[in-house]
Amino acid sequence: MAADTKSRMISAAIGLLQRHGLAAMSFTDVLAESGAARGAIYHHFPGGKQQLALEAARRNAEDVRTHLRELPARTPREVAEAFLASVRPVVQASAEGGGCAIAAVTLDGGAAITDQNGLRTVAAEAFTSWVDELAEKLTHTGMAAPQAAALSTLMIATLEGAHILCRAAATITPFDKAAAALLSGLPNSG
Repeated sequence: MAADTKSRMISAAIGLLQRHGLAAMSFTDVLAESGAARGAIYHHFPGGKQQLALEAARRNAEDVRTHLRELPARTPREVAEAFLASVRPVVQASAEGGGCAIAAVTLDGGAAITDQNGLRTVAAEAFTSWVDELAEKLTHTGMAAPQAAALSTLMIATLEGAHILCRAAATITPFDKAAAALLSGLPNSG
């Protein structure tokens, strides 16, 4: 039961990071969304908000990586199309005020993001793991490793940039334009 409470709290924190960012994420909101008792806070997260944010970012990063691992990989274009289709609903949520939990711990709170507390490291590891997962898929299709690394970096940069642009514009149009540009450089087959 304790692990379930902790898991619910981490899930709630991920959602709050996506919707409100790190600075606005509060234990009160985490408790309300997770249904956990107030005593669960320091029982599960003796390091406070920083520990909760770290654990939420790690779980979110692994969830995304697992999702990327499941994308089809017969051609580079198929990888890119599957990636763009799978992240479109997430970017749509950004247009409606959501965002990326990893970007939230990367950008939010300036002074809060120091090597000392580990958030920058967790964010960097998350983005690197996503790029690596996509690059592996692309090399599996026969793409040369340097080209696969560049394209996978472009895909993640497109996703993360779209979160910000779409949220600011309150529309998914910037993502759709970036996705079309990304795909325009890939052959339709092979």
